[in-house]
Amino acid sequence: MKNRILIVEDDRGIADAVALSLKFAGYDCLVFDDGAQAAAHLAQDRAFDLALLDVMVPGEDGFALSGRLARCGVPVIFITARADAASQIRGLRGGAEDYIVKPFDMMALLLRIEKALRRTGRLNAVYRVRDVALNSETHVVTRGGEEVELQPLEYGVLLALLRHKNMTVSREQLLQEVWGYDYAGETRAVDVKISGLRKKLGLGDAIRSVPKLGYRLEER
Repeated sequence: MKNRILIVEDDRGIADAVALSLKFAGYDCLVFDDGAQAAAHLAQDRAFDLALLDVMVPGEDGFALSGRLARCGVPVIFITARADAASQIRGLRGGAEDYIVKPFDMMALLLRIEKALRRTGRLNAVYRVRDVALNSETHVVTRGGEEVELQPLEYGVLLALLRHKNMTVSREQLLQEVWGYDYAGETRAVDVKISGLRKKLGLGDAIRSVPKLGYRLEER
């Protein structure tokens, strides 16, 4: 079952970009551009795993909406242009899991969402592409229901690609996420692990090379 995320954002461009990225990452989303409309919906439907809130939305602002969500047991991440310390303190003291100031990096947002879902015990731990499944809790990878043994770095690369499914991930980002920020080796190390994953998991045409950038795991 997919994690379900509520988005309340009155900037349609930002809302659409976030919703599309979340969809590609395997989440279900519901978007509102008005806080009062979102509040009315919550009276009937509280089945959300996380909410992404702008502070300055019409109808009912993000702080007020955050209180409603807290009473429903739904964790909140603020995404807002309100960068002042007072607003950040108010949001975090009010129980928000995180407070992100615009502009923001989409991939960093996805990682923060995953971290918040894991911290609150709501993360769907199984990632899938075709007949391949990765359980991030047990660290077991299967293909067609049969367990496949991966090297630790192969597992890390696969998890990173699954987290950003249908998005281009640079070699540098993979090195940072999987090898660590202090890695001083060649980016060729990424290519070697990609080759191993393609062979072991039958994902030769699913893990696409993006010239001069990196790789993209595509779901047909």
